[in-house]
Amino acid sequence: MLNVSIYNMEGKITGEMELEASIFGLIPNESVLHQAVVNHLANKRRGTHSTLTRGEVRGGGRKPYKQNKIDRSRAGSIRMPHWRHGGIAFGPKPREYGYSLNKKVKRLAIKSALSAKVQDNELIVVDRIQLESYRTKSIIAMLTAFQANKKVLIVTPEADHIVYKSANNIPDVQTTEANSLNVYDILHCDSFIIAKDAIRIVTEIYT
Repeated sequence: MLNVSIYNMEGKITGEMELEASIFGLIPNESVLHQAVVNHLANKRRGTHSTLTRGEVRGGGRKPYKQNKIDRSRAGSIRMPHWRHGGIAFGPKPREYGYSLNKKVKRLAIKSALSAKVQDNELIVVDRIQLESYRTKSIIAMLTAFQANKKVLIVTPEADHIVYKSANNIPDVQTTEANSLNVYDILHCDSFIIAKDAIRIVTEIYT
């Protein structure tokens, strides 16, 4: 059995919860985690880089000098790649870097990341993450109670704009929903704070 304590937003223990061992109790697969992180970063790349070829550089319409009867190598354009201010040979052009991973690999990567957080004692289950009004001080008080003073990921059962807005201007604090988790965000945080209901949603999705 894999049991964890449940806290309230003040940092006090209010109960205990059993986690699904097939999701939170695996031996993390480092190879799959690496694949998932590389895939996530590749999909985020915009790929808008571009250089000008000799046909795209302005100028170079006429032959720079005659070809015969002079002691110089022949030249047809001043925009050739080996000339100053010439075009770029084999330079980068806009392209799409994104690619997709196998569905089973994605699921295993998420499970491995969640299991890694449990093993490192970085997973904190909160009975209810909810605010009545926009108040950054309430989020800061919760983080202080859990001694989460580094990178933090707060996971709510569903989109909560009040929690999102309240945590949005705190450095190194990110919020997301249970059905939008990705491996990079999980591994990138030092404290993984998740609501009890969000645990149930994650268990239903990945069981």
